[in-house]
Amino acid sequence: MNSDTIEGKWKQIKGEAKVQWGKLTDDDLDVAAGHKDKLSGKIQERYGKSKEEADREVDAFYSKY
Repeated sequence: MNSDTIEGKWKQIKGEAKVQWGKLTDDDLDVAAGHKDKLSGKIQERYGKSKEEADREVDAFYSKY
């Protein structure tokens, strides 16, 4: 599924993201709104991960949808 589709279905997928990244708040996920770069940034911020590591996690998450 491409990024545009993820953004369109974000309200449905948001719960799965919350399960995967429990430290992200609902506000974090609302700000990300399915945008890969914003979600990656929030993961970096909350988990202290590198950009590359966060990007890999987001890519793996998106590949499921």
